[in-house]
Amino acid sequence: MATAAPGVFVPYGTTHWVALGVGVVGAVVLVVIGRRLRGRPAEAAFSRWFAVAILAFQIPLQLRLLTPERFDPDISLPLQLSDLSWMFAAYALWSHRWWACAPLYYWGLTLTPQAMLTPATDAPDFPHIEFVSFWGLHLLVTWAAIYLTWGAGVRPSWAGLRVTLAVTIAWAACVTTFNSVVGSNYGFLNRKPDNPSLLDLLGPWPWYLLVEFALVVIGWALITWPWRRVSPGAPVPRSG
Repeated sequence: MATAAPGVFVPYGTTHWVALGVGVVGAVVLVVIGRRLRGRPAEAAFSRWFAVAILAFQIPLQLRLLTPERFDPDISLPLQLSDLSWMFAAYALWSHRWWACAPLYYWGLTLTPQAMLTPATDAPDFPHIEFVSFWGLHLLVTWAAIYLTWGAGVRPSWAGLRVTLAVTIAWAACVTTFNSVVGSNYGFLNRKPDNPSLLDLLGPWPWYLLVEFALVVIGWALITWPWRRVSPGAPVPRSG
């Protein structure tokens, strides 16, 4: 098993496997709950409590990063796609509006898991607050996507895919511009992360962005197609 200095997170060490295991167990539990509550008034109440839980977890952590003693324009601003993901997750759970559920499905089931499978190697380990913040955020977003899709019965659609691509492109354009001005690297849009990641297989900047986008489009289309074959109706059970 990999080792590192005390207090430093070790990829695929004990805490990494425990966190991934918690993610799997939590996903199964939420699917079971969602299916049992589907179509009942209690499902709307549970979804909204889930949304409140995400806000209650994430907002204090975000405010902590904005305090004067911790503020760093390179990392403190909520400009990562994961930040946009938890905002969409909370609103999607609260409203079940299809255009909010769609980005959550694609981000929460592809990009967010990738971050959990290849996390930063120099991050603090459990129980440091940065560990709790990272894993709490990514697990909650993934759980929300899984719950809405396989639990509550929200279904992806081609319209949802188009909305997600438009939102993602707009986010990338805005954040790339911000990175260029400030010298930050939100979203790894202006350079690759220092730790090993799947981006290392996609070539140098800026080509890895184009390859990544092409792979994303193909991947998102592939995880949309089966749903539309089986369930060609409305993308969500209700408009909210």
